[in-house]
Amino acid sequence: MDNISIKNWAEDDRPREKLLAKGIDSLSHSELLAILINNGTKDSSAVAVSKDLLTKVGNNLDRIGRMSVKEILQLKVKGIGPAKAVSIVAAFELGLRRDSCNVKKDSFTSSNDVAAFLKARLQYKMQEVFAVTFLNQANKILHYEIVSEGGITGTVADPRIILKKALEHNAVNIILSHNHPSGNLSPSKADKELTQKLQQAALLLELKVIDHIIISNEGYFSFADEGLL
Repeated sequence: MDNISIKNWAEDDRPREKLLAKGIDSLSHSELLAILINNGTKDSSAVAVSKDLLTKVGNNLDRIGRMSVKEILQLKVKGIGPAKAVSIVAAFELGLRRDSCNVKKDSFTSSNDVAAFLKARLQYKMQEVFAVTFLNQANKILHYEIVSEGGITGTVADPRIILKKALEHNAVNIILSHNHPSGNLSPSKADKELTQKLQQAALLLELKVIDHIIISNEGYFSFADEGLL
């Protein structure tokens, strides 16, 4: 594309022009969002609409990355309808999936390994979910699965389902995990009770719960590291 045509681009296309001329690092958050939403309104450019969105969330990209289409629409940003909200959510989800690909593991040797694997998958979820990683004797990953999804304050995991899946995948060791959307890493009384129940039930089937990891955007908490297993 020649320089003359670039100069004739409309205002909504200027972030694209800037990206081509100066590179991706030159763009602000609002300019990157403007490229995603593609165009503004008759009164505001795409960049102005993006700035309005950022203002609504306290200029916190992390918050936008955790939001659903419905939650973005509830902000009532003029110029952002369902189609643009879908584009935003899809873009952030691609980023999360890229992170997950970058921390793929075949096996674990420490709680740090487990936490990195789980953090890429759980830290940005708005609702609490309970996930289980099933391992063989050498702690090689056989299967990972979210077995329960709840609300913002909690979820319930069924020990029978977890143990059934462990047997289906010929697992020997099990790592329990869940996220705390609030950011608080302290295990609740219910977390401790469920861990003990699963640990005892697993032993009857010659399975071992080797850790329970709590994930949040603040870091992680390991039951094994803290002597709770």
